[in-house]
Amino acid sequence: MTVPPDTAATTAAAPASDAYAPTDRTVPTRARERASYDRALVHSIIDGAYVCHLGFVRDGAPVVLPTLHGRLGERLYVHGSTGSRPLRMAGQPEQPEQPDPGLAVCLTVTHVDGLVLARSAFHHSLNYRSVVVHGTAHQVTDLDEKRTALDTLVDHAIPGRSQDSRPANAKEVAATAILRLDLDEVSAKVRTGGPSNDLEDQELPHWTGVIPVVRGYGTPIPADDLAPGIELPDYLKTL
Repeated sequence: MTVPPDTAATTAAAPASDAYAPTDRTVPTRARERASYDRALVHSIIDGAYVCHLGFVRDGAPVVLPTLHGRLGERLYVHGSTGSRPLRMAGQPEQPEQPDPGLAVCLTVTHVDGLVLARSAFHHSLNYRSVVVHGTAHQVTDLDEKRTALDTLVDHAIPGRSQDSRPANAKEVAATAILRLDLDEVSAKVRTGGPSNDLEDQELPHWTGVIPVVRGYGTPIPADDLAPGIELPDYLKTL
């Protein structure tokens, strides 16, 4: 779905089903059995990542940038600065009186869950979860939606943090640009399990299996200027 750039609504329309509809761009050409359009799975993969990669075309050449993101319902918000090229491109109509055409993008999120070691080099792989989103991104210009988007980005990294920090002031809001991308043309892809060893390689003397990759958090380190008496908040203790 495409939302005009000045729309003040902060969430996309409620989903019509528990799955996204496959399209020519979201059906993989290889390993189709790993593809999924389950809405809950897509959301969990997006929500569990801190960084996404935003792809677009600039001057006829592809560009991919790592950046921060946050999901609110069926909408993704992508962080940027007012001077970044994709943010400028997303709000430039050909004629001043024309509406914002948006920016055609492809956004990806990936988690690596394991290193899959086979007996042969050819069958080495990764256990992973990934999401690919195709669509048209628009720059958020409505002030209320922009503030909501900023809170969404902060809470995406640390749930509850937006209520435990100073909100952005007018100068900071003006210096920050946000892209909005609705979740419409979306797919997930997942690999799990062990290596696919060939039968003829079973007698080879090479270790084979999976090395799990897990994400962890260390003990929080207080800032040098943290005032005495300010305790670690509960939402960080349970992170």
